[in-house]
Amino acid sequence: MNTQDFLLELGTEELPPKLLKQLSNALTSNVTDQLSELSLSFSNVASFSTPRRLAVLVSDLQLQQDDQTIERKGPAVSAPDQAVEGFAKSCGTSKDKLEKKAFGKADYYFFNNEQKGLKTTDLLENIVDTAIKKIPITRAMRWGDLDFNFVRPTHWLIMMLGSKVVEATVMGLSSGNTTRGLRFTGEVKFSIDNAKDYRKTLFEKAQIEVDFDVRKEMIREQVMQVALDNQSNAVIDESLLEEVCALVEYPRAFSGEFDARFLDVPEEALISAMKSHQKYFHMVDDDGKLLPSFISVANIESSDLSVIIDGNERVIRPRLTDSEFFWEHDKVSSLESRLSKLKNVLFMKSLGSMNDKAKRIELLSTYIANVIGADANHSARAGLLAKTDLVTDMVGEFADLQGVMGGYYAHNDGEDVAVSTAISEHYHPRFSGDTLPSTPEGLVVAIADKLDTITGIYGIGQGPTGSKDPYALRRMALGLLRIMVEGELKLDLKALIKQSLDLHTAEVDVSSAGAIYKFMMDRLRVYYKEKKVSGKAFEAVLAVRPESPYDFHLRVAALNTFTQDSASESLIEANKRIDNMLKEHKDLGIEVDTSVLIEPAEKALFKATQMVASRLDGSNDYIQSMNELLSLKDTIDVFFDQVMVNVDDETLKHTRLTLLNWIRALFLSVADVSHLSS
Repeated sequence: MNTQDFLLELGTEELPPKLLKQLSNALTSNVTDQLSELSLSFSNVASFSTPRRLAVLVSDLQLQQDDQTIERKGPAVSAPDQAVEGFAKSCGTSKDKLEKKAFGKADYYFFNNEQKGLKTTDLLENIVDTAIKKIPITRAMRWGDLDFNFVRPTHWLIMMLGSKVVEATVMGLSSGNTTRGLRFTGEVKFSIDNAKDYRKTLFEKAQIEVDFDVRKEMIREQVMQVALDNQSNAVIDESLLEEVCALVEYPRAFSGEFDARFLDVPEEALISAMKSHQKYFHMVDDDGKLLPSFISVANIESSDLSVIIDGNERVIRPRLTDSEFFWEHDKVSSLESRLSKLKNVLFMKSLGSMNDKAKRIELLSTYIANVIGADANHSARAGLLAKTDLVTDMVGEFADLQGVMGGYYAHNDGEDVAVSTAISEHYHPRFSGDTLPSTPEGLVVAIADKLDTITGIYGIGQGPTGSKDPYALRRMALGLLRIMVEGELKLDLKALIKQSLDLHTAEVDVSSAGAIYKFMMDRLRVYYKEKKVSGKAFEAVLAVRPESPYDFHLRVAALNTFTQDSASESLIEANKRIDNMLKEHKDLGIEVDTSVLIEPAEKALFKATQMVASRLDGSNDYIQSMNELLSLKDTIDVFFDQVMVNVDDETLKHTRLTLLNWIRALFLSVADVSHLSS
């Protein structure tokens, strides 16, 4: 089979940096899907992307489709001649050239046609055109008077098989083998001699690394080296690194400085200004303290680097001056004085203003604090003031600082440290893997804030549906559950949901409590799935409906220990058997009349169960409980080997079922282990 490497490069104006990887992956996926649909084989596919190009290199692409035999089934042999002739005509042949073959219990007419495979060069134009058009683009652009649209205007197109250009016109561009380097240095335009040499040629001719991941690691190494040269440590945010990589083709990292007076401003504000506005990496000393310097990445090799450094230093100065101004201006007014301004900030239609939300958080925080033993006054105060930084100038400019700046302003106002810390951390955890609030009061306010949002939005019928979750309630619920589980908080989730719903206005449906609880349990299922806990273990605990997610967690941990013991398998199957036997006997208690028991095996099981029950009485140590229940394994096995439960004597039968119900109840005090049955 003849093969060649195929290269596609689409040259554009600067692509949106936050979409570059997504666009590149979509183009590659679309190309491979098209090739697969046309039964064209290949050995490997590589994606390349820079701010001005999307490229795909397909290795060992089949140069011609395989010949195919196309078979069509027609009417039965016994069908009227008119039907048979109609089928033959639709196949472009006559009745006498149709083949008769058995199919099922009857003979049918079949038409077979040998279809010669098409040349790949004849298919590539449509493949590429379709692949580009299928890239999902929210806001497409049009340019000139052309009838095309894309995320950015396109300027050149390369389509090559090996060393030959594939003649095609896509997006109004004629294909060729000429690409472009940097705008202001090196060769502006040059040709690609062979598809397989694409990446090598770009690097040799223009020092452009087209492999996104390789370029990203180049930038990381350069940034770390610049920091080392400055005897400091670079803080590399992965999302910022990805964005910078999508902004440069020829990365050259360098450092600059700013006035040390700006360090009087909270460092988060300075870092946010450097990251969001200028895409700078910040540096810290060995103690983690912010230094008055930054690292930027240029897209050009400069003969006079000082000019670039001076320009970047001049650009960052007004940004930091703005942050300094916001900080000094915001400190003039206390957070408490800003509460009235929250009345003009809408939280959500039907759920009132941010001021209404603040009051609900205050009340809910008081309730939660009293349950878990946190300081109720500090929790309530933090809950009330938590959203006031939304109306400060600093947060108005840097939205990612909400909460953080509130903590600083609360400290400036003289609020208790517990209050300021709780305010600064109440959005945590903000994403997967993020830290939890570090104080009890912080945990309280974080729970109250998230729960108020979830119950409110769910209560007005705006909860997630299918894949749609416009208010990110799933992520919020997962964060809320993480706080309860990892914060080891014994909180009744159903009671919390009810308490939160009762604080909302009449427009919020309080009967949605059940749906909200189910939603939360579904998120807890996701949490444990990510922790590699089996679905059966989750269902086993869910069956006994623990009130607290933390209590749920302790039971899951106990099951994990239980199933590691070799005796557990027998007990799991015994529980399944007992469960099946008890399904038609719902009114059984656990009080066993021992005078009725006659068999040594059942008497032994009663005594063993009595001993285990006495040791489990009032215990919340689920691991210990499961270890105690493991001791019943042998006596339960002997019981089922030697005792018939469903005997004719109704009194004896009832007593034996009661004994089994007692055993079942002891297991259910931890989980329904019958769900673990294979």
